[in-house]
Amino acid sequence: MYDRFQPNRGNMEEGLALLFDMDGVIVDSNPLHRESWALFNSRYGVATTEAMQQRMYGRRNDEIVRDFFGGGLPPKEVAARGKAKEELYREMMAPRVEEFLVPGIRQFLERHKDMPMGLASNAEPENVALVLDRAALRPYFRAVVDGCQVRNPKPHPDAYLRAAELLQVEPANCIVFEDSPSGVAAGVAAGMRVIGLSTTYGNLPGTHITIDNFLSIDLDPWLYTQRRTA
Repeated sequence: MYDRFQPNRGNMEEGLALLFDMDGVIVDSNPLHRESWALFNSRYGVATTEAMQQRMYGRRNDEIVRDFFGGGLPPKEVAARGKAKEELYREMMAPRVEEFLVPGIRQFLERHKDMPMGLASNAEPENVALVLDRAALRPYFRAVVDGCQVRNPKPHPDAYLRAAELLQVEPANCIVFEDSPSGVAAGVAAGMRVIGLSTTYGNLPGTHITIDNFLSIDLDPWLYTQRRTA
């Protein structure tokens, strides 16, 4: 049924851009984030519940730290705890980046390398650098926006709007890849089309299509039907 849509047998329309979240989209890092948060929280005598882990997904570190440790922490302590936790996470992830790449992502990026592509993540800049540089994916992205480059994190649209601005593509002509409700909300708020990945959640309302990963046979056929706005 989809023979004519097999890789390299179709093309996306010019004028469109692809924007990617990182955690849960490029790298399936949430299992290590869960493990590192639990270990870090235990240093302060905090038992990490499943409800806390669920609230962590798709959020920026300053929000997570205030959630887990209370809103009374001074800003410097919030930043220090977030930094320490991410250092722990990077120690765990550094030797395993390739192992945690979402299936098919490298082939997909190579297949569409001539398109404008950007990354927009709530993650710390050091985490973004770890993934893009250790996996040698940075050359694919003409724009990279991390959680420290915008005032408001997802679910606000700031990161995606900034990436579109850097790519010089209208938001309505951008297609977002997301794995969390807050990320989907950010893409929708930016006026973009959103593809959901079920790496973290099985149900992502607001998406135009949901795929398991970048090996999905439904992905390229859908992309080839998309048209830029006037």
